[in-house]
Amino acid sequence: MNFFSFSKLQKLSWILVGAFIAGTVLVIAGVFWLGGIELLRYLQVTLIQAIGLAMAVTAALFFFIRLVWRLHAVPMGISMLFFILGVAMFISVSMGRMYALQYPVFVQSFGPGQGPGLPLKNVADFFRNIDKFQHVEDIARDPADVPAPITISTADNLLAELEALTASGTLQLVDENTTPEAGGTFRELYLETTEVLAEIAPGITHNYWTFNNTVPGPLFRVQEGDIVEVTIYNRLESLHHHNVDFHAATGPGGGGAVSMVAPGETKVFRFKAMNPGLFVYHCAAPNMAVHMAHGMYGLILVEPKEGLPAVDKEFYVMQGELYTTGTIGRRGLQVFDAQKMMDGIPEYVTFNGRPGGVMGKMKAEVGDRIRMYVGNGGVAHNSSFHIVGEIFDTVYPEASMGGALFHNVQTTNVPAGGASIVEFTVDYPGKYVLVDHALMRTDKGAWGVLEVTGTADPTIFDGDFTVAAEHKH
Repeated sequence: MNFFSFSKLQKLSWILVGAFIAGTVLVIAGVFWLGGIELLRYLQVTLIQAIGLAMAVTAALFFFIRLVWRLHAVPMGISMLFFILGVAMFISVSMGRMYALQYPVFVQSFGPGQGPGLPLKNVADFFRNIDKFQHVEDIARDPADVPAPITISTADNLLAELEALTASGTLQLVDENTTPEAGGTFRELYLETTEVLAEIAPGITHNYWTFNNTVPGPLFRVQEGDIVEVTIYNRLESLHHHNVDFHAATGPGGGGAVSMVAPGETKVFRFKAMNPGLFVYHCAAPNMAVHMAHGMYGLILVEPKEGLPAVDKEFYVMQGELYTTGTIGRRGLQVFDAQKMMDGIPEYVTFNGRPGGVMGKMKAEVGDRIRMYVGNGGVAHNSSFHIVGEIFDTVYPEASMGGALFHNVQTTNVPAGGASIVEFTVDYPGKYVLVDHALMRTDKGAWGVLEVTGTADPTIFDGDFTVAAEHKH
């Protein structure tokens, strides 16, 4: 029988259709088996896209088969197979070691610990446990949530607690006989590491990893010379180990070496706050950039012994980057993309965890003296922090205390993994926009608004505030 008979072509065509239908059913059934209706809902956009691509590939194969049949061109078919094989050989050799059992594939790293790609086992575990993840309505930390110093434990009862912790082998770093410096105290900080689901924007869901269910984690406030006791607990529902590295701590890994916690585990350590300043803390479990890019960072303020000048309002803002598989605005569940992180191309750049994270939450009156604690969780870009329509009267460059202060500054640098403190007095009512002045990042979400109310002073600023009927670029 002729190899190119029409009956064989029909059979092959039906095999293609059957393979497409069977593959579609298997994929949908697999997703349902892994995570049920909830996962299907999160992956709706991705599944539609994948099915559409499969339809196009099936149609292309059908067209190719009919072309070969019509031309009776076996050599053409063989040449196409050689073409496909050659491309596969080129890609595999070009990529070097094939990191095939991770997402995304072919992402190689030479950093400490494992690479940034997510092992397929972790991806499958995430999908299987998606119904167990806590849903956080608003992941953004309130920028007005700036605490005053609080002493939780007294020296008497803390010593008994320290003896018990030392006996259990969980306490390390500061010697048990260490006491705070004159005027200092013992302070207890509590961190809970969580892996949750929250919206980046309406309809766009992401698996955030957090300290205390917000991005950034809480702003802690201690004083130079204090003994700081840190308790870190990793929720049982987590799929990963976590820890915490305080840039304010002097010791192995800033505490990271003694605070690695498995899901359901708690650890405690102490450090002495020896240097005043505003410091980042973050998860430093390998791969630490992956943990930070999921949202695990925050700030701790170590006030100098003499304190800081009095102000009327204080705010807490941290810039961060989100690397999602889908492009900006893509709806549905957005998985972390390690390749974009390695290339330093975030889909979203945020203030306090998501676009609009600080909107409607910072308010002041004309005449108020404002202090902002500004940090950068990175992991790739510095921030050029600027407030449109304001000038920073005083800047603590890179959050340095005890050194030279900058005055009358328009834009200040906040390095990745660093911080800055800016102070200014609001003299005129209106809405003042916070930006990273690498301004394309505003389109990725890095902006917010400080709302100032009060009486306008025309000797400071005056003009026609009428909005034009039509605005063109």
